[in-house]
Amino acid sequence: MHENENTNKKKIKLLLVDDEKHFVEVLYKRLSDRDFSVTTTFSGEEGIQALRKVDFDVAILDLKMKDMDGIEVLKIFKKMYPKMEVIILTGHESEQTVGEGMEYGAFAYISKPCDFEELIATIEKAISD
Repeated sequence: MHENENTNKKKIKLLLVDDEKHFVEVLYKRLSDRDFSVTTTFSGEEGIQALRKVDFDVAILDLKMKDMDGIEVLKIFKKMYPKMEVIILTGHESEQTVGEGMEYGAFAYISKPCDFEELIATIEKAISD
């Protein structure tokens, strides 16, 4: 009687904020295949606009974007919706910046290129806490 367990489970709502379009497309497909409800945005401003419309469970946030500093986006996210967990996923940041992100309420930090299974495990841990 376990086969119907997932049908009653609500889909986890993920917000993906990253200005690397190809990376976002690949990650969107892989996360959607895992039955997450994924909203993609390509800038900090788009991410903030999306959060005004939907209460996401988890945001996956790149810190290095052209329009806004990822730390600023993180601060705004946590102010707007403190219950949402934010996972920093970036390839270019110093330990100091990552530490700053954790200080401002990020749940976890994962380096790019990321291990997909590690990302899934981190998302699941973020929603279970």
